[in-house]
Amino acid sequence: MPPVVPPFLIGLITASLVKRLGKPLMRGLVKTSVGLGIEVKRAVQEAGEGIQDLAVEATAEALAVRTAEGAEHGVGAPEEGAAGRVAAAANSTPAAAAANEGQSGGEGKPAGKNRSGGSVATKVR
Repeated sequence: MPPVVPPFLIGLITASLVKRLGKPLMRGLVKTSVGLGIEVKRAVQEAGEGIQDLAVEATAEALAVRTAEGAEHGVGAPEEGAAGRVAAAANSTPAAAAANEGQSGGEGKPAGKNRSGGSVATKVR
């Protein structure tokens, strides 16, 4: 009959072996997974940049085709251009402000004053 080894001794021997072998194994596993994660992020970023480049090229080609078709049909950009739109917006702004002045309701009151001079506690009651 072979000698009986108590389970406690098996646990002590196994725990020390797991500690010695498991720690470097886990460290290597974590390093590898972090490195792999960084590489995946880099690859995804490069792929995204490639897709954006393709989208920009396709947009540029589509605009070039539209511009060429517009030139063939005699359709061009508006004569006023961006400067005319900015001027029109600037001219309409004072009119809109003047229209809103009469709607304030507090023509005799200075701007920024509260309606009542009471404290917050009295307002809550």
